[in-house]
Amino acid sequence: MSTAETNPIEGTPLIKPSTTDHPLYEKVVEACRTVYDPEIPVNIYDLGLIYTIEISPENEVRIIMTLTAPGCPVAGEMPGWVADAVNAVEGVKQVDVEMTFEPQWGMDMMSDEARLELGFM
Repeated sequence: MSTAETNPIEGTPLIKPSTTDHPLYEKVVEACRTVYDPEIPVNIYDLGLIYTIEISPENEVRIIMTLTAPGCPVAGEMPGWVADAVNAVEGVKQVDVEMTFEPQWGMDMMSDEARLELGFM
């Protein structure tokens, strides 16, 4: 295996960009905002746990997400909650939710709304 395969190329984003120009993007984001981490009173989108929302021309959605910590008690359930919420969006053909811990989640990934809600602002 070459070095380029094991190490990301400098300048390559750690988080793959989302398909923000797709007509379903905002509806998928709103669906993600209906899912909450049971231990934190903020939705997972504003917490910054949704890294990438990729939507194909055929309306197939691929979500790459993380957790606040690898040992999160709902680690096995949360991807299903996200898939169920996004599957309910009219026009979505299928949903695939993938977990990652690269890059590791940090408080700097939260939206201003989440920081305000949790008293960090």
